[in-house]
Amino acid sequence: MDVNLPGISGIECVRRLKPLLPDTQFVMLTVYEDPEHIFNALAVGACGYLLKRVSRAELIEALQEVHAGGSPMSSNIARKVVQSFQRRAHQPSEAMELSARELEVLELLARGYLYKEIAELLKISRPTVNTYIRRIYEKLHVRSRYQAVAKFTHIPGAVGSTGPRLS
Repeated sequence: MDVNLPGISGIECVRRLKPLLPDTQFVMLTVYEDPEHIFNALAVGACGYLLKRVSRAELIEALQEVHAGGSPMSSNIARKVVQSFQRRAHQPSEAMELSARELEVLELLARGYLYKEIAELLKISRPTVNTYIRRIYEKLHVRSRYQAVAKFTHIPGAVGSTGPRLS
């Protein structure tokens, strides 16, 4: 899947197709090397990320690797992923910046609730939910629900972690 498709981004396409085709393995084949494209593609379900400059033989080998259960990445892409994890390990957790209520709102977002449903569950107004969402995006340095949820899954105590959760 290329990142730059006509009419829809390849990342958005993977995000929509993965739930419909959970056994399908998506590998991004693109010219984009920036961390935002890389992490967004992996967060929505791509199992690999290759740059278009790979040789035909390397592409075939990568597809065989996917078939065998691997996650192929161009070496400089893999390096960016490793560096990102190393930077995160040395930085204070972004969760420390989120209030308890912001964490509640973010967990509900991660569970797929709509803003109006979050407002009803937490007994707050929809504009208040919007304010929490804006603050969450600012604190996590993200621009979308998907980016926030992707970061959230790496926060201790969040969805998919072993810490405490909302009931």
